[in-house]
Formats: sequence, C-alpha cells, structure tokens
Amino acid sequence: MAKKKKEKKGGKRMKKKELAELIINFFRTKPDNSFSLKQVFREIHLTTHPLKMLCSDIIQEMAEDNFLIENPKGYYKLNDKGQILTGTFQRKSNGKNMFIPEDGGDSVFIAERNSAHALNGDKVKITLCAKRRRHEIEGQVIEILERADAPFIGTLKISKNYAFLLTENGGLANDIFIPKNKLKGGKNGDKAVVKITEWPEGAKNPFGEVIDVLGKAGENNTEMHAILAEFGLPYTYPQAVENAAEKISAEITEQDYAEREDFRNVTTFTIDPKDAKDFDDALSIRRIKPDLWEVGVHIADVSHYVKEGSIIDKEAAKRATSVYLVDRTIPMLPERLCNFICSLRPDEEKLAYSVIFEMNEKAEVKNYRIRHTVIKSNRRFTYEEAQNIIETGQGDFCEEITELNKLAQILRQKRLAAGAINFDRCEVKFEIDEQGKPISVYFKVSKEANKLIEEFMLLANRTVAEHIGKVPKNKKAKVFPYRIHDIPETDKLENLNQFVARFGYKIRTSGSRAEVSKSLNLLLNNINGKKEQNLIETISLRAMQKAKYSIYNIGHYGLAFDYYTHFTSPIRRYPDLMVHRLLTRYLAGGRTAQADKYENLCEHSSAMEQTAASAERASVKYKQVEFMSERIGNIYEGVISGVTEWGIYVEINENKCEGMIPMRDLGNDYYEFDEKNYCLIGRRHHKKFSLGDPIKIKVARANLEKKQLDFVLAEE
Repeated sequence: MAKKKKEKKGGKRMKKKELAELIINFFRTKPDNSFSLKQVFREIHLTTHPLKMLCSDIIQEMAEDNFLIENPKGYYKLNDKGQILTGTFQRKSNGKNMFIPEDGGDSVFIAERNSAHALNGDKVKITLCAKRRRHEIEGQVIEILERADAPFIGTLKISKNYAFLLTENGGLANDIFIPKNKLKGGKNGDKAVVKITEWPEGAKNPFGEVIDVLGKAGENNTEMHAILAEFGLPYTYPQAVENAAEKISAEITEQDYAEREDFRNVTTFTIDPKDAKDFDDALSIRRIKPDLWEVGVHIADVSHYVKEGSIIDKEAAKRATSVYLVDRTIPMLPERLCNFICSLRPDEEKLAYSVIFEMNEKAEVKNYRIRHTVIKSNRRFTYEEAQNIIETGQGDFCEEITELNKLAQILRQKRLAAGAINFDRCEVKFEIDEQGKPISVYFKVSKEANKLIEEFMLLANRTVAEHIGKVPKNKKAKVFPYRIHDIPETDKLENLNQFVARFGYKIRTSGSRAEVSKSLNLLLNNINGKKEQNLIETISLRAMQKAKYSIYNIGHYGLAFDYYTHFTSPIRRYPDLMVHRLLTRYLAGGRTAQADKYENLCEHSSAMEQTAASAERASVKYKQVEFMSERIGNIYEGVISGVTEWGIYVEINENKCEGMIPMRDLGNDYYEFDEKNYCLIGRRHHKKFSLGDPIKIKVARANLEKKQLDFVLAEE
C-alpha cells in the first residue's frame, strides 16, 4: 500500500500540526470576525481538496475544544471570552510554571517555552492554547503588564571572568548572571540580594545586579537577614525614621496631666515574656466596694507620639507589624519609641489609652469607661513569676494577681460556653547561644498567667469594638477596623471529620455555630495529652478560616464575639494604632472616616501579618535544620505529619522537628498516593503509610540552604 503523501502548504505538503498553527494564527489576527469554511480556505490559501478536508476537521476539533465558537451556524470565530486572561505568573524552578487568573478561576499551566521570561509575581496577560485531548489546559504569556520587581536571594559564585547568583527560593530554574561591575563588593560565597535587570530573548540566564550584600553564607545574622529579604521584609531601619524618633520628646507636659485620668497611685503591673522589651499593656486593680473591683486595661498611647502622615507613621504603615524571628524582633516602630518612650516600663510615668471596667465577683461588667490616662507601673512580672504567685499564693501583689486570675478564669469559662474554640497550641522554642546557634529545644505552654492577660486583652478589644460598632437599628455604625473571622467551610469540616474518624473521634459538620464549636472543643479536649494531639490540632487549624482585618464586620467565629477589634498592641500592630486614632476622633464627636482608605489599610495589614508569619516559620525551620544537622544518623520516634505523592513528612516526637522521607527511600516498591485517605500504599507488598501513624526514622541529610531535613526509615 502506498504511503499517504503529506499535504502541502496551500498546494504544498503540510502536516496537521503545521496547518493547525496556521489556522490558530489566522483567527488570532482577526479575533472580532466570523468566517465560513470557504472564507478560511480562501484567506489561508488552501487550494487542494485534501487540505480543505483536513482544515475542516481541525476547525471542528477546535470548536469542540471551545477554542472557536460557531456563531452564526456555519461561521466560526475566536472564542475571545476567556481566551485572553489577566493574572499573576508563578514561576517554579522545575519549569511547571502556573498562571493564577485575577478573577479567581482555575490556574493554568505555562510551559517555560511559553513564559516570555515572566518572573514570579509578575502581572501578565496570557492567551489560552488550543486544548489537546486528555491534556491539561495550557497558556502562553503574550504581555508582561507589571513587573513584581521582587529581588532574588542566593549565594554568589564568582570566578575570574564571570559571576552568578545561585538562587535558593525555588522560584527560578536558572542562576542569575551578574556582570563583574555589578557585584557591589560581594565576594565568592557571600549571600546577596539581587535584582534582575534584563532577560534577553534567547538567553538562558537572566542578567542581574547586586542590591545588597548580606554577609557570609551560613552565619546566623546573614541567614536571618536572608529570610527577611526573601519575604520582602525590611532588615534595617531607615536612618531618617530613626532620626525623627530621636527628636520626639519623652516629657509628659502639664497639659497632658490635665487632660488625662490619673492612675499613678493605683496598683499597676505588666506581665510579659521574659525576653520582652516592649511592654504595651498593663493591668491595674483596686477594690471600690465590697463586691466591686475596678480593673484597668492600660495600653501604650502610641498615637500621642506617632502622628498620622508623619515619616514614622508612613514607615509603620508600610511594615504594618513587628516580625518575630526565632532569635530577634524586627520592630514596627523605631527602638526609641517601642522600647523606651511608649513602653510601659516599671517606675516610670507613662501615657496610656485605657479601658476601665467595674466588675463584680462573678466577672460581670457593671460599667466601663474609655479614657486617656497617665499610669506608673509598680512592677514588671514575667509570665513565670506571675504563674509562681498564682500557684504558691505568695509574692509581690499576690492579692491583686490572685483576684485578677479568678476573674479571668470566669471570663474564659463564659467565653467557651458561648462557643469560643479552645485552641491551646504548644509553641516550639529554641535556646540559642550568643552566636545564634540552637543548643536545645523547649515547648512554650500557655498557663494561667498567660490566660489571665489574654482574657483581659480580649475583654478590652471586644468592648472597644462594641462601643463603636453597636448602634441603634436605624443608625449606621462609623467606619472602624474590626478583627473578623468567618465560619469554617462545610467541606473542610467534612474532611476534618473523615480525618479524625481514623483516630476514633468525630465532630459535627452542620448545625448552629455554637453546636459545631462545642463539638470542636470536645475534640480538642479529648486529644489533650495524646500522641496525636499536635497533628489533629494542626489539621483542625487548617480547617478554620484565617482571621483578618476589615471595616466590614461579620464577627469573630473562633472567639464567639459579634464585635471584635485589635486595640491592645499599638507598639507592634498598625491596626491597633488605627483603632486608637479613630476611637479618639469618634469619642470627641468626629465624623466617620473614609471607608476605602481604611479598608485598603486593613487589607495591607492582613497581608503583612501573613507574610510575617511565613518569615517566622522559615526562621524556625532554619533553626530546626541547623539543630538536627549535628544529629545526622540519630534515630527518633515520630509521627507521619504529611503525605504527598513525592514522599511522607515525619514530625519527631521529642523536639517537633519535621523532615521528609522521599519516595525513593520508602523501600523497594511502587507506591500509590491515596489523597482522600491521606496515605501511600505499596502495590507489591501493600505496605501502608498513613497520616498520624507512629514511625521510627533516622536523620539522613540536613540542607540548610533549602531549610530541608531528609529522613530514612530506621531499620527495625
């Protein structure tokens, strides 16, 4: 049988793929016009019958794949609805780049050849490629609308004739070429921040220049700065802002005293972590009647010193939060303000913004007032010192602390009874030497002293939110930043229920908010002290929505409050500073603030909070890897904390360090990933690895550059 001849271009031979590209290009150049088959034949110069038949077949397939639409019947045009999309480009080091549409639709795969050298975070315009049968939908970048301009962090490799930045954040498959005159003094082996300046068409590597040299790779200071730079967070304070802070007077004037309620002679103290330097909240307490206590929640009056629109305010708004890495704090405000002028230090007169409660022995609030005050803290307690007084009934201000603890416990019981969810996570902390090296791991557990402070801060935050937000039915509440938390999505609760069922627990996934909350609290209570506690708490937290800031109040599900805000930490959170300013304005009878301005600030603050949390996790991970790098070969008991198609994650029971056993190290078998049941199952030997299973591992590798621990199965 004679071989079928290839079709020809026009009259020449042409493959199906070649003709399809010709048709695609034709319709793309005339996206607004409809064409009959005859018109298409004529426009792309098809003269032979076989080519016309092949063209008809291709156009029919393209219509079936929704690349073309038939309108009117017999006429075809480009399906421009959804063919051109705008969104964000996500670059992956493995070349499997993704496009995230700005309208929230499904992500689209962008092959490297179709990326137009777009960088991670760039705003781009793409066109969807014709869908191939049984293949995922693909796109092609046709325009880079806005560069993310995000810098890259890595290690400099410098030879005689050229230099490269070896990137480490997984967002770039190629190293960055750096001309020798753009190194900014960087030396071989230094960690640096680099900006891409160009990526010529046809060039394998992008070109860049060094913005900042962080120091020698592996040194603690260098690595902590690298983590901050990776997340776009500042690691230095602008000198101009420091200079502005130095000019602020710490003096309390006669006018200040005259305008404020005087609490200097009322017993007042702070309770904070032992390493805290910025004390932004204090408590006062005095008995005013046999069955009536006056409890003052006093917050540093930052807004008195930081004026809206000032250079300090602009820097604080940009940062939006202090960042707490494993070994340091990167403050929102200059040190002179956060650790000296505003900090409620003992035996120093300080300006405060206070919510003062009159409470009976049942912790019922009979009255409250919100006032600017002057205070003088009598004592600075650490949580450990306050806890010791609670447990022994002995120590400074024993009566006051004991009474506050009693009231706090009643407040907590009421809150939990109303449906608040009782997440009591233990935090992993490192003891670090002077060089920043982790020498031991310990767990921070929330005790009564922590909960004492927590309950009164919650009460103050809730009271301020209600004071502004609760208005008569026919009145509109003034613009105000709230801390909101939405109810969990039903499907996430269903997944959580399926997961905990494997351990013999169950939760409600429907019913009233209080009923669902009650069943979650029962679960959290039942797992307390069990080996699966940390894992189930982690999965439960993932089922929750994230709390955020907004001027549109929907209440706080996790706390079971209809109104909630952040008022109690203006030294370290910008929303609290916003709340202080608006509260002052409204208490003085001022008009409502501009909604758009404050919603934008709320959105920015929410985003920066998430970024800061990610940086904090990265610093903890780095210290975990550093800690375990001296324990290669050690064997530990652990629990499977994650299951993926590329391996299993294991958390060590003893120190909560997490690492991975790659698929290749799971034994001589082919494993199938059962996503629904969180497990891997071996085809040949039917060995099963399930989330939550106990497991014994050996530490195999520790990669500090990638903050990655590799484990292998310990020999039984």
